[in-house]
Amino acid sequence: MTSPHDKPAAVADTLTGGPRRGRPRGRPVGRLARGVPLPLLLPALLGLTFLVLPLVALLVRTPWGTLSDQLTSPEVWQALRLSLVCATAATAVSLVLGVPLAWLLARVDFPGRGLVRALVTLPLVLPPVVGGVALLMALGRNGVVGKWLDAWFGITLPFTTTGVVVAEAFVAMPFLVISVEGTLRAADPRYEEAATTLGASRFTAFRRVTLPLIAPGVAAGAVLAWARALGEFGATITFAGNFPGRTQTMPLAVYLALQSDPEAAIALSLVLLAVSVAVLAGLRDRWTTAS
Repeated sequence: MTSPHDKPAAVADTLTGGPRRGRPRGRPVGRLARGVPLPLLLPALLGLTFLVLPLVALLVRTPWGTLSDQLTSPEVWQALRLSLVCATAATAVSLVLGVPLAWLLARVDFPGRGLVRALVTLPLVLPPVVGGVALLMALGRNGVVGKWLDAWFGITLPFTTTGVVVAEAFVAMPFLVISVEGTLRAADPRYEEAATTLGASRFTAFRRVTLPLIAPGVAAGAVLAWARALGEFGATITFAGNFPGRTQTMPLAVYLALQSDPEAAIALSLVLLAVSVAVLAGLRDRWTTAS
């Protein structure tokens, strides 16, 4: 028989579809549960060590005494400035092209949508060097499109700063598209439908209603795309080359310095590591917390 004190809980269980089957009450959330199986604990600790040890080694081997001199050299600032400019430009290109593409994949049902989504995400798993070769075949002077750009407009993209932006946008845009598409799928489409019934066009509904709703997802995708563009190496060196002051970004400078000045390579790597940590800190609510 249910006591009067149990009635509120019983009513709540009835309204919510029954008692909650979550964590047992009273167990501290986040603490290591007792009796963790050893076959799971040991591989987990080894995996954590495998991922953290190289980063710790980088910090241990950093030449802290000469770090300021390494980071203030003209070559480093030149590569850093070029990296920041190109990564920001690539992110802008990704925003202009990627947000409409994400909306198309999330809101429009058309034949072959699954294939289009697969093609959009392909650069995520494609080896970056292969991506650079593909860009050369498409946009090189003798490429499928590049030969017409050169003949009609005199535009040459390979081995130029613009080529760096193109290569970085190619590998970074899928991160933004995936993030924005997921946010769009989570957003309620009835707001757009309500706006269109009140006389707004689809574009106006997207600009005035949908875009403010998905702004956090767009911002997160833009930050991820920017970080990916900043760390791009394979497609950049294949499509744009490694010319100081013109196409030599920070990852390329690290690769070049590693062959002649390992301490400079470590210092440059530390800068990129700091940027990566800052990106994760900025996205902590989305990527580094568990619900």
